[in-house]
Amino acid sequence: MNNVDQEIAYEAAQKKVKKLKGFYIHLLVYLVVNVMIIYANYTYSKTSASLFEFRNFSTAFWWGIGLLAHGFNVFSVDLIFGKDWEERKIRELMNREKDNNDFV
Repeated sequence: MNNVDQEIAYEAAQKKVKKLKGFYIHLLVYLVVNVMIIYANYTYSKTSASLFEFRNFSTAFWWGIGLLAHGFNVFSVDLIFGKDWEERKIRELMNREKDNNDFV
């Protein structure tokens, strides 16, 4: 593997780590905020059976859909596009650009 290939592989790995870190931060914030919301709704409600009302979990539900989409985006790229898809696509675009510049 030459230097260019190593650089491309490093940048791809760095990009993947940033995406993973972003997802884990999103997950942590989701958990902390929703636990606080559910606790506050339950603590300050006037009825004892109010814990199981949808309004207590509506934020967690809708935000959970967004979190699921974020997780799918982070973890499924390799499943959909294959292991080396990004690297192959970068090389293809670089070669196409190089070929276009040769004729100018």
